Amino acid sequence: MSLESLVDEIRRRGEADLAAVTAGRDAELAKIAADRDRRLEELRTESARATDVEVARERAQRLAAAKLQARRLLYEAREKRLTSAVGETRALLSDYTRSAQYPAVLKRMVTVANETLGKQLRISGRSEDAALLQKAAGKSFDPTPRPIVGGLVAETPDGSRRLNLSFDELLRLREDRVREILA
Repeated sequence: MSLESLVDEIRRRGEADLAAVTAGRDAELAKIAADRDRRLEELRTESARATDVEVARERAQRLAAAKLQARRLLYEAREKRLTSAVGETRALLSDYTRSAQYPAVLKRMVTVANETLGKQLRISGRSEDAALLQKAAGKSFDPTPRPIVGGLVAETPDGSRRLNLSFDELLRLREDRVREILA
């Protein structure tokens, strides 16, 4: 073997080794690029999924908030209307105290108070009703005025039992029912 053939053989082996190393490097680069592309695609997919989930959550949250706001506004409007209606009811009761039927109602209230609590009572009411109550209750009348719309308050002399037949109290006790009727 000559020196030239030996150099050619070494050159061929070197080129073959170089080609093998280059091919391995190219294969490794292709593998790395494929892995990178796969990871990027996974990240894009995960990002898109996370964005969709976040958008859906945000949309649901805003929708729920809007529904809650609508319910709150509806409740406030209904409550305002009912409060106004209860106020109008108070005004009607106040007007009723100036009607011709009101003295008869006071007499019936005095009768109910006497039947419920006994004959020994203190009966008081509005200062405007003093003459009517004096006439209906007789000696049981207490001239101390009460800040009520109408009606009367009866109590035993010792104060242990009380019957509040004032329009204010009767309306308060039945306010839920009145609200139900007005709604």
